[in-house]
Amino acid sequence: RIMGEFVEGFDELSDVTKAVSIFGSSRTEPSDPYYTLTTEIAKTLVKAGYSIITGAGPGAMEAANKGASEAGGESIGLNIEIPIQQKPNRFVKRLLSFRYFFVRRVIFVKYSKALVVMPGGFGTLDEFFEIATLVQTKRVEPIPIILVGQEYWRGLLEWMEQYVLKRGYMEWDDWKRFTICETANEVLKTIESFYKESKPRHPLSVSEPVRRR
Repeated sequence: RIMGEFVEGFDELSDVTKAVSIFGSSRTEPSDPYYTLTTEIAKTLVKAGYSIITGAGPGAMEAANKGASEAGGESIGLNIEIPIQQKPNRFVKRLLSFRYFFVRRVIFVKYSKALVVMPGGFGTLDEFFEIATLVQTKRVEPIPIILVGQEYWRGLLEWMEQYVLKRGYMEWDDWKRFTICETANEVLKTIESFYKESKPRHPLSVSEPVRRR
């Protein structure tokens, strides 16, 4: 079953060369400003030539697939089979289903040029930290890791800076991998800047926005 999921994923997405994964809470309501912002981010990225990959579920995932679909781009969903059945949202145009989280994670990483993390809970945090760890341990090539929403992420980042970074549990180079963005255009500019520079440049460093307010 594990090998079959890998083969199916690689075969189905073999033509995807430029994609961005967008993670976020399945509980984000359409009335939430972050739902609207997620849709806008996906539309902006699609217009710049990127495909959009999500976890296929509701909430922020639905918003991202909606933006990709409405902009006429690739709207990909990697659904997960869990006891509380997750129903794929109606905006997914290419759907894959996985039983194993780690296989699904490999597919996310393999086809993504950047990771955009919207506000979310355990699942979102797990995906964020897991991919950051893969980059840190050089299991995958560095990619932009973008956290959207300073007001949401501020507390976590202040704690990480105060206790994790300053106590030496994290290297400065790993800390600099995180970028905070507030708008769809900032997200796009951060990704484009990362790949234009021979040495990745992060125009919105974590420390600055955390301290600004």
